[in-house]
Amino acid sequence: MSLPALFYCILIFMHKTRVGVLRGGPSNEYEVSLKTGATVLNHLPADKYNVRDILIDKKGVWHINGLPIKPHTALNHFDVIFNALHGSYGEDGKVQHTLETHGIPFTGSGSFASAIGMNKNMSKDVYKKENMKTPQSLLLESLQDISVQAHKAFQKFPLPVIVKPTSSGSSVGVKIVRGFPELEEAIRLAFEHSNSVLIEEFIDGIEATCGVIDGFRDHDLYALPPIEIRPHGDRIFDFEAKYQGLSDEIVPGNFTDAQKKELEHMAKQAHQALGLRHYSRSDFMIHPKRGIFILETNTLPGLTEESLIPKALHSVGASLAHFLDHIVQLAINKK
Repeated sequence: MSLPALFYCILIFMHKTRVGVLRGGPSNEYEVSLKTGATVLNHLPADKYNVRDILIDKKGVWHINGLPIKPHTALNHFDVIFNALHGSYGEDGKVQHTLETHGIPFTGSGSFASAIGMNKNMSKDVYKKENMKTPQSLLLESLQDISVQAHKAFQKFPLPVIVKPTSSGSSVGVKIVRGFPELEEAIRLAFEHSNSVLIEEFIDGIEATCGVIDGFRDHDLYALPPIEIRPHGDRIFDFEAKYQGLSDEIVPGNFTDAQKKELEHMAKQAHQALGLRHYSRSDFMIHPKRGIFILETNTLPGLTEESLIPKALHSVGASLAHFLDHIVQLAINKK
């Protein structure tokens, strides 16, 4: 290569936007985050971005090139951060607060909105203020007197019920309870993943999810096609169903026009009411008589091969590279 050509290549490299991809993290969704991060590393356009991996291990230590590094030192190497973390620390506002403190642009929602979105009970309060239907629930904040609390839940809701950690993602620790003897065990399991637990009424119907993207395809807020989820057997769309191929996802789902419009409207409404930015995905149950219930909103949906946002993007002819580029540009432009 001639010296002018080499100089040109160096100049182009130096002018590329430096993107750090945060993945891993000290949550029980470490492996999922590794896969989401790998998607980002592999699909961000190489002609436009200088992309580097920032691995956070299970103890919360940051690494670049296999070497531990302090967060403030790591952040000095980048123009923007793509947050590919999931679960606690990465999705609950903690890492967002660190990034905000250092003044570096990053993808996904801010610290406050992330904290609200991660807490299923707080999200429910927001949904109710927006007059969105959401399943009735009982909040348990202590493992003390678990037998008494189980009986209280049994009296409030007919079985089956859903037991879930208040602050956890990817449906980790979520169980459907069909008999009273299982209830205490399910509560104890959920408390292993969160400091509080929700017991929800079970809405029997069709499971659905709908993603939204800020500023995409000339829309202020673009709704991706709602997806119909069919877990195998009598299970729910839990962690195993999501990541072990124990469900079928129909993209786009077999919904009526009215259901499709309502799902899209509610996904947008939740995104805006929670104060989220860039992208999110909300989960729903469609009851044949009672209508559509919103269950929760994922502020950092997975981007793995098994994940639903990539499937929805593919269904509308949008590439992952284009989507990721769009999200990074939103972060850089602070939109």
